[in-house]
Amino acid sequence: MNLPTSTMIARALPRSPRLRSRLAGMLLAASIPGLAQADAVIDWNTIAWQTAVTAGAPPLQTRINAITHLAIHDALNSIDPRYDTYARRHPAAPGASPDAAVATAAYMTLSVTVPAQAAALETTYDNYLAGLSCPPAHPDCLDDGIAVGMLAAQAILQRRANDGAATPHAPYAAPALPGVYQPTPPSFTAPQFGNWGNVKPFALNNVTQFRAGPSPLLVRSSGTYRRDYQEVLAVGSAAVRGAPQNVESAESRSARYWAGGGANANAIAQRIVNGRGLDLWQHARLFALMNMAQADASFGVFSSKYRYNFWRPITAIHAAGDTQWTSYLVNPPYPDYASGLSALTGSATEVLRRVLGTDALPYTYTAAGIERHFDTLSQAEYEAAMSRVYAGIHFRTACMDGLKQGNKIGNYVVRHYLRPRRGR
Repeated sequence: MNLPTSTMIARALPRSPRLRSRLAGMLLAASIPGLAQADAVIDWNTIAWQTAVTAGAPPLQTRINAITHLAIHDALNSIDPRYDTYARRHPAAPGASPDAAVATAAYMTLSVTVPAQAAALETTYDNYLAGLSCPPAHPDCLDDGIAVGMLAAQAILQRRANDGAATPHAPYAAPALPGVYQPTPPSFTAPQFGNWGNVKPFALNNVTQFRAGPSPLLVRSSGTYRRDYQEVLAVGSAAVRGAPQNVESAESRSARYWAGGGANANAIAQRIVNGRGLDLWQHARLFALMNMAQADASFGVFSSKYRYNFWRPITAIHAAGDTQWTSYLVNPPYPDYASGLSALTGSATEVLRRVLGTDALPYTYTAAGIERHFDTLSQAEYEAAMSRVYAGIHFRTACMDGLKQGNKIGNYVVRHYLRPRRGR
């Protein structure tokens, strides 16, 4: 949705904490089950991605998370300018509370981008402020932090107003020809996010800057197409993956893991940075860069999808005569090339590699009831891409080209945005 920059922002404006009802002793963990306070950025990162999930499909979530974390980053770097801001630096009183600034920037942006959660967010925000205090030397630190957080949120919200996200979908009327995407069984849902590739990027010059393809996959007489077709036919069917001897195989578990939440970049990044000694500013920069890259990857990959309108494997296989073939997992309602999960994962892993300086960032994460451990980000992103082949919903080349597209976007974002200020 486009962001109304006056009425809804005014509704989200936090009042002075002295005018708020303080519920002493109620911490954030009371509002978000299972969450213990770490630092303000990590706390509100969790609140942000959990809130964004309620707004809809992953493309919508990426934009919400990017807006939120850019506001957090700019608020902190207005108080103490360690890194370049995204929108601008805002006036901040000496001693302004960084925690209050982070909470306010996140609360305001989330309340506007996910208005259905505004009341719950207000409760969480009230409880969070109730756990903060000011030193005697700066008795107004919370009010001052709130003020700068508010300004940072307003600036990002205003910048993203009328960015094209209000109309994510578009009518689809491509002819039912060989190679052309058509709605897939079992529900034959109308194609979605046809306009998402027209949303204004956060960092890229335009959405086509790192567009995937054209690829030999798109030529049905090519060796690439024949190889990819035979592969997904053999390994991606419900009959193969769901067979008793295969349902707990590495490939079947991989398909379910990544489709069932294994690609939650924010939760994974939290595990990776845990214990690394990063401060608020470093956390804010990393999450802002990563979520900005994921948002631009989502715009870019949908630009690719609706540029080529390439059919899904199930449509190709049915057209070849095997109408009983069914993919292991249900196909998302948009074209095959390139893979969105691969692109989003690749953009996030590339940011983590560039910011933290190594690919060897081991982590363990559980999704869909499956615990997985990865020793390197390269291992994780490759498995994420291949999981879509095992699921029967993508050709291999669509996955690998999506991964490359995401890596390029992540690299570009780190090189050009939120850079350390000279002398810091």
